[in-house]
Amino acid sequence: MEKIKEIAEYCLNCKNKPCSIKGCPMETQIPEFITEVKKENYEKAYKILQENNICSHICSIVCPQEEQCEGSCIRGIKSNPTSIGKLERLVNEWAVKNSYEIELSQKLDNGKKVAIIGSGPAGLECASQLLQNGYKVDIYEKDSISGGILIYGIPDFRLSKDIVKKVIDRLENLGATFFNNTELGKDFNLEEISRKYDAVFLGIGATKSSTYNLSEKELKNVYKSDEFLRAYSENNFIKNLGTVVVIGGGNVAMDSARVAVRMGAQKVKILYRRDREHMPAREIELNEAIQDGVEFKELTRVISANEINGEIKTVNCIKTVILQGKAIDEPGAEEYEEDANTIVFAIGLKPNKTLIEEQGIELDDWGYIKIDEDGKTNISNVYAGGDNTESKSTVCRALAAGKKAAIGIMKNLNM
Repeated sequence: MEKIKEIAEYCLNCKNKPCSIKGCPMETQIPEFITEVKKENYEKAYKILQENNICSHICSIVCPQEEQCEGSCIRGIKSNPTSIGKLERLVNEWAVKNSYEIELSQKLDNGKKVAIIGSGPAGLECASQLLQNGYKVDIYEKDSISGGILIYGIPDFRLSKDIVKKVIDRLENLGATFFNNTELGKDFNLEEISRKYDAVFLGIGATKSSTYNLSEKELKNVYKSDEFLRAYSENNFIKNLGTVVVIGGGNVAMDSARVAVRMGAQKVKILYRRDREHMPAREIELNEAIQDGVEFKELTRVISANEINGEIKTVNCIKTVILQGKAIDEPGAEEYEEDANTIVFAIGLKPNKTLIEEQGIELDDWGYIKIDEDGKTNISNVYAGGDNTESKSTVCRALAAGKKAAIGIMKNLNM
């Protein structure tokens, strides 16, 4: 408690609140909750956090605070920023330790019903906002466990599944009905479901992994990051990984590498075409991967794979340089080999273009769903948000997108 107080006292309680307004996609009342921590009023601090964001505990663990709230902290201009993420996590952990919970306020049933497709962060936050405002909400999830990327995309050593389950339980207590193992495009289509509801929110995320061809022959042990992480989350460990090469430099690459270690890989290497300065992964994620024994080789582009009977033996690489922010092959550099038996692609995810277009939803030039300022798509009662509408989305940005769409739904249904 003394440590919490010490961190809280460092906050200047800025009146213009750049940490909240500029830095936090959810516009968390940061100086307000920190003020209550200073007073040792942890109940009130927890209430401020939870009433604004039902996934506050999750955000405190996985969000890049150094880019968001802490990146906008006035203290950070000349010194170190206030440790906002740490404070938020400590308050949420205090609530868990003390079995403290608050009951979210809820308006009377207004007779309107909304379908949410996808139970990732955007869908959960959209549901939370609607439920608290008197709407009936049904949530359709293609997997057997609700939570989307929070369950299948973030390993449990980074985010406990109990924390995610608590959010699901709270939504059920607010009246949400979950329909699991029910997939858009297989078990139902958008046209039929939009006729049953006053509005539909599409929060299916980005589900298609980016890859490139490494050989003209069919290769064994080449995985996309999403299927690799899912295998770990479902306890279906992949055996005989040997030396694993993870291609990519983001947080998903770090998670994939750390998962490979836990699956029993003999050696794990991250090969990334940019340098550390231009790497999208958080510093804390990179350091934790290194602590787990992962080797990091920057300025390295993987060109192709060498195999025997389909089994990978090595990969061909070339050194790169950064020129005007872009990674290019080093002039005059020669190809060289790196040992590899398993390859994991972690170079980004895109929405399922085919599925979305089959549902009659318009996409932009980059393959993301087109939405207006209310989160509305080209179909009048269908809304969308999260990383199916924007690239480089974080959990907190997805939550904010779900909240924005919920506000848009309420505005348009009440016109």
